[in-house]
Amino acid sequence: MNDRQDSATLPQEMRPVHEHSVPFFWPLAPMIEMEANGLRLFQENLKYLGEAEAITAPPAPEWATDNSALLDLDTMRLRDFSTGRNDALPVIVDAPYAGHSATIADYAPGQSLVETLIGSGLTRVLVTDWKTATEEMQYFDIDTYLAEINVAVDELGGEAHLVGLCQGGWMSAMYAARFPGKVSSLVLAGAPIDTDAGDGPIKTIAHSLPLSFYEEMVSVGGGRMLGRFMLAGWKNMHSEVHYLEKYLDLFAHVEDEAYLQRTEQFESWYENPIDLPGRYYLQAIRDLFKENLFAKGEFTALGRKLKLKDITCPLYLLAGEGDDITTSEQVFNAEKLVGTPKDKIEKMLVPGGHIGLFMGRRTLGDAWPVIGRWIAAQRG
Repeated sequence: MNDRQDSATLPQEMRPVHEHSVPFFWPLAPMIEMEANGLRLFQENLKYLGEAEAITAPPAPEWATDNSALLDLDTMRLRDFSTGRNDALPVIVDAPYAGHSATIADYAPGQSLVETLIGSGLTRVLVTDWKTATEEMQYFDIDTYLAEINVAVDELGGEAHLVGLCQGGWMSAMYAARFPGKVSSLVLAGAPIDTDAGDGPIKTIAHSLPLSFYEEMVSVGGGRMLGRFMLAGWKNMHSEVHYLEKYLDLFAHVEDEAYLQRTEQFESWYENPIDLPGRYYLQAIRDLFKENLFAKGEFTALGRKLKLKDITCPLYLLAGEGDDITTSEQVFNAEKLVGTPKDKIEKMLVPGGHIGLFMGRRTLGDAWPVIGRWIAAQRG
């Protein structure tokens, strides 16, 4: 059967959800007529199609832990997960603003960085819930986001521990360099601080493609970098997983309810990308990933050149051994660039890739409780 030609003639419940995403289902159709157990196979295939639809067009992700929106700013909602003393020095988890929801910091019950930090003794935990960029936000730049982080810190008393994840890491490091007196300690997890270090694919892509390529995508997006464009890029880095293995695994586990629930939960986060302001995005590509200005001490933010040497607070660096988004060198080179004394710097290299740094069960179980206790031991 040719799925493109003949699918329109099938009953609605048998039509492919996405003709290009599940084409390997349709060669099974002749087996339905040939096999004695065709009805059972047909029923399994219908269930598979329903699950395939759930992971290709899933609902938006939700927060796993009860919280309230302490602030509602132009760029973000500051979500408060605090469980105890309001006089404790706050811990702000600066979630990635790189195309996906901040719920990665509170992914699922039993698989939540927020839950882990609270369990390690931190009672005042907050997360930056970055908003998807509207057309009105297209001219927001890095200064806009740093200024609103500053509003959040001031709202919380003027000093905080910062936990920066991926893009939230370089943003937190920028904030610590710009306002060193307001950051009690700094955790950088999977954060590309020295983007020229290592030999990862993101570095290669950033340097091989001309800036005009990114400018064109922003233009097509009406002044924004649309999340669906970035999602396509991530998928193409591992196309065999996204366009084949994912659906074969789904078909193999169609009767495993726990597997289906985990898959739907992940796809709810992964398949719901958010948009970025064009100015912010192009500034990051040009100044950080192409020219590495922040690591060189030549990036200007809020009216001042930022020097990593101005960061003198205790520092914890976390990197993934198999991280092909932010290589360990890009994270660990921060040790050579900051002004923090060597005896105040901790480093940890853990197994696994990029996303696993923030929501992987092993890293949440082994690494983050250690980091949480380290934060609690710092001033405040």
